[in-house]
Amino acid sequence: MDITLTDPPRSFEVGIKHKIKLQDCASVYLKPNEQVTFKTESSGEYDVVRKSWGFYATPSLNGRLPQFGLRAVLIKNTFDKYFLCLVEQGCEADFQTYLESDRLKIVCWLDSTSQLQQFEKTALV
Repeated sequence: MDITLTDPPRSFEVGIKHKIKLQDCASVYLKPNEQVTFKTESSGEYDVVRKSWGFYATPSLNGRLPQFGLRAVLIKNTFDKYFLCLVEQGCEADFQTYLESDRLKIVCWLDSTSQLQQFEKTALV
């Protein structure tokens, strides 16, 4: 694994109605079968694993991710662009405020086994 810090961080704005300033602080280069774990102050964890074919972008949606205090949710913006977000448990109200401020919509929560099984039944592969 190689980490390249961006110093000073690259700053840019995102958002439609309310602009949010983001800072790009580093790049992490993973080799196949390497993992990096991001941690929060509230003991949340988020793993990314590089494989030879791409990435496991999250831990299991209905297993380890909720155990780490995170909920996966699929959202979309007004330009029909879809995003996978991870919301800290207990921060759903803050997330809802963010959605409303940027005119984003929840497509569905992806943290319950029953919801995921519904997707599996209707999947067009």
